[in-house]
Amino acid sequence: MDSTRVTEQPTSFERPQTGVDPADPRGALVHTSTPARAPGALPVQGRCGGDVTVPVSTAHTPPGTSQPDTSTPFGKGKDTVSDPASEHSQPGAEQTAERDAPRPRPAPEGIPLQPADEQDRQAATGDGQERRTGQSLPPGRPTPMRRDGDRLRFVGAATRRIARGIDLDEIVMGLCRATVPTFSDAILVYLRDPLPVGDERPTGPLVLRLRRTDRIPAERDTENGFLPAAQPEPNELDSVGAELCEVRPGSALAEVLRGVRPVFTDAPAARAALPELLGEGGEFAVPDGQRAILAPLRGRRRVIGAALFLRRPERIAFEPDDLLVAAQLATHSALGIDKAVLYGREAYIADELQRTMLPETLPRPTGVRLASRYLPAAETARVGGDWYDAIPLPGSRVALVVGDVMGHSMTSAAIMGQLRTTAQTLAGLDLPPQEVLHHLDEQAQRLGVDRMATCLYAVYDPVSHRITIANAGHPPPVLLHLGGRAEVLRVPAGAPIGVGGVDFEAVELDAPAGATLLLYTDGLVESRLRDVWTGIEQLREKLAATAQLTGPDHPPPLEALCDEVLDMLGPGDRDDDIALLAARFDGIAPSDVAYWFLEPEDAAPGRARRLARRALQRWGLEELSDSVELLVSEVVTNAVRYASRPVTLRLLRTDVLRCEVGDDVPQLPRLRQARATDEGGRGLYLVNRLARRWGATRLSTGKVVWFELNRG
Repeated sequence: MDSTRVTEQPTSFERPQTGVDPADPRGALVHTSTPARAPGALPVQGRCGGDVTVPVSTAHTPPGTSQPDTSTPFGKGKDTVSDPASEHSQPGAEQTAERDAPRPRPAPEGIPLQPADEQDRQAATGDGQERRTGQSLPPGRPTPMRRDGDRLRFVGAATRRIARGIDLDEIVMGLCRATVPTFSDAILVYLRDPLPVGDERPTGPLVLRLRRTDRIPAERDTENGFLPAAQPEPNELDSVGAELCEVRPGSALAEVLRGVRPVFTDAPAARAALPELLGEGGEFAVPDGQRAILAPLRGRRRVIGAALFLRRPERIAFEPDDLLVAAQLATHSALGIDKAVLYGREAYIADELQRTMLPETLPRPTGVRLASRYLPAAETARVGGDWYDAIPLPGSRVALVVGDVMGHSMTSAAIMGQLRTTAQTLAGLDLPPQEVLHHLDEQAQRLGVDRMATCLYAVYDPVSHRITIANAGHPPPVLLHLGGRAEVLRVPAGAPIGVGGVDFEAVELDAPAGATLLLYTDGLVESRLRDVWTGIEQLREKLAATAQLTGPDHPPPLEALCDEVLDMLGPGDRDDDIALLAARFDGIAPSDVAYWFLEPEDAAPGRARRLARRALQRWGLEELSDSVELLVSEVVTNAVRYASRPVTLRLLRTDVLRCEVGDDVPQLPRLRQARATDEGGRGLYLVNRLARRWGATRLSTGKVVWFELNRG
């Protein structure tokens, strides 16, 4: 390249300022008469991430230093220092050396350099020269953000910082941290109270509440690498801001907010609005002139707040172009606040939806103890398609269900809720597990062609100590025996729910007393770091290791066991929701069960009373004989009146005394108030008055009517 000097033409983003030599290719720096490191200097974030100091007061120029000429607005004149090696000289060896020297790389999201002293500039460039022009700078000459290129870089960095926030506090804090101290010395952010959500029309008057304030801190922590700063004098900016203000229709503040555009507070309308915003006397704490900007915050639909940017009297005042910067900051912040409010509402809905879809508490059926856990995939996805359930069934049985709908959206949660409701309804009909899955498959197909889910349905009978399991594409359960052996149950996998046209198969297995059955979703055993079967094997080993801690004769506590299982998750194992249901089988001992068949004849109620009396004598519960005989007689009488097959009578002694009467009539009895002239209709009334609890459940072969009495 020849030695002819090429002069860069100013673009729309970098035009030379008034009073600046047009021969400067990038625009000369603007100097002021502020000396370096004045007492009370405020640290400010520099372009490359370091901290420099901003003078907050004017000191005398040291002896021997020429005084700057203040005849021009920006202090340019006889005090300007010329350098033979500057860009204004003819090209030569000095310019060649400067051009060949490596230029410092700006830090990402750089913010224009703010006022600094000569020592800081020497530390940055190594020779005390300005980076862009190579000119030597006298001490105390600040470098304010005055060029369009500087403003664009600042706005880009500030808006990126604001956009990183996901909730309301993060966005407001991002606005404050991005503007103080680079753009202003203090900021006050007012937001509507309450904030409207989306298209929601606010009710009541417009009330603004001071959400957050920020200002240049009084001191910096030198241990963390900040430059020391002298303690500033008490400033009027510290007392600015009322906590709450009501915007009256037609007031000056209402007119400023309706105008949407930022304004200087020296404008008549803004000056009249300050007392309403800041409270009585608050306008006197705002610096005079163009040292404060009032920017309305307008969201997608309406004004949702206001931001007040303040500069101290000893700092350069705002310029008209700074109104554009304030407008950009206000726009991005308002849109971000709208987004955060909508996200907060959706998160609240998701939490409520998840809470209603999953059982709040687990039942306490006879002969089994239950514990559960649910973990969402992440905090940002609180709702998903995993669910678990425990449903009491007739005959002291309990249905254990765990399922997983594809996806983590609210749609998946809604589908999960529908399938869970369907499963509860089918369980109430006492259908076999394979029939329950078959009807769930039909329901999923009615919901849509792509509504896929996996499900495992098990029924535990504490009297027979057996469990019946049917599977629809779900990971197999793990059974932890009392001695500490963990076994992966061999259950036919089946096809997922929603495929259609697939038969499901059920298997019946032993469920010994003291054993623990663990049902889970694939989020516990599958991740990007391991496949399903590797995770199942790790789960089996974890259960066996946990059982060894309590010994062969004592099973581990259920709650602690669930926590230990979740501890096997690593940092990369939270790719999916996790639903966990643990069932400890206690069972009912055969000595605590009495079971008979009664022929549907007139003598059946009397025989039922005698059998119940003998069982109570054997169990030492003679004090309950009168009540039990009366209630058994009434229930059996109703059963044999309509039954065509033998009636079953069963007594169970657990923490309560439970009596169950079954027949082949599907119609459920209803409690009604008998009239004085009626001969019957008082049997269920007596049951309702004397029993602790009672109920009736329809079975596939008829119904069961049961009642419970306290054991004294």
